[in-house]
Amino acid sequence: MAAVMMARQGRELQRYSDSTGGRIVVGCIPYRLGAGGEVEVLVISSQKKGPAGGVLIPKGGWELDESMDEAARREAAEEAGVVGETGPALGRWCYRSRSYDATYEGFVLPLRVTAELERWPEMGARRREWVSPAEAVARCPHAWMREALQRFAGTVVAGAGATAALLGSAL
Repeated sequence: MAAVMMARQGRELQRYSDSTGGRIVVGCIPYRLGAGGEVEVLVISSQKKGPAGGVLIPKGGWELDESMDEAARREAAEEAGVVGETGPALGRWCYRSRSYDATYEGFVLPLRVTAELERWPEMGARRREWVSPAEAVARCPHAWMREALQRFAGTVVAGAGATAALLGSAL
């Protein structure tokens, strides 16, 4: 029987932004090519209920003992139960935390999913769902995450489509 990984807890290793004073968070947009060659993104349910809920991308604090890439992959495994390979950051966003009176600095990386885990730390608290990038944008309640998803759709999706077309013509 495989052991279930434990989610990191606590804030003692968190990075804080020199420009905003708030935490620095790293997220990722997990994606795959669907059966028809279309790009699908994995979204997760919010732990909040009601109108503050919606779908999200995995994200969390960037800790002092890890690289940005490691933080993105850790959050994907903890919150969405996926592992994969990251690409270059899609950008930097500053956003106001609704829970804490602080402005956070966030970075988002694409993550090409190579495996879905059967068990993961937050599996009891979140649902995961594969959707189109457009559906993810429409269902996400946070403006900065929607912008990251739109940037993903404009860069990674276009590149994946070209790659899929190239591979399809080579077969």
